Amino acid sequence: MTATRPQIVATGRLVQLREKLIEDLAQDYEWRRDPELAAYDAALPITMSLHAFIATVADDLEAPSSLRRNFAILDRADGRHIGNVMYYGYDPTLREVELGITIGLREYWALGFGRDAVRTLLGYLFRELGLRRVYLHTLTWNHRAQASFARAGFRRVREVHRRGYDFVLMEMLADEFEAQDRERAGDEGRGAPPGR
Repeated sequence: MTATRPQIVATGRLVQLREKLIEDLAQDYEWRRDPELAAYDAALPITMSLHAFIATVADDLEAPSSLRRNFAILDRADGRHIGNVMYYGYDPTLREVELGITIGLREYWALGFGRDAVRTLLGYLFRELGLRRVYLHTLTWNHRAQASFARAGFRRVREVHRRGYDFVLMEMLADEFEAQDRERAGDEGRGAPPGR
């Protein structure tokens, strides 16, 4: 069997997004067991064994669904796997998906890696997949995430209640993303420091 190099699907300023590998799953498992990270996802930490976790998600790696994809976030500087970004709930008629992100390594928090991963995935979704809208839900108490998503260009739509939790619904439309990219390119061309 010939090993193939995992495909990088998109590159940002700080990160690269690549297809998930079976080797990622031990780290993913630890992140999913972390109570603080689970709370940010409005979930409980998983309690299954590593073996059961791998058995549960390995099929998605072998045959990814067109309705949802999960990508590893790599630090461009050293290739370190720092988190995951995903889209799910793909609606081909409306041309929209929901976005989710986890930066699992705390030393990468508040340094712009999450925002860059989100912008990088947005570019892929709007340009490569031809989507019209990307949206997300973040817990109402997670003000840091809301501020980060706003800096990435998302706008607040409304509060919603689902699965027993209160969320802020935020969205980005394709034309808004392209206008923001043109503005950012213009700022960098005029010598403004790039936002982190």
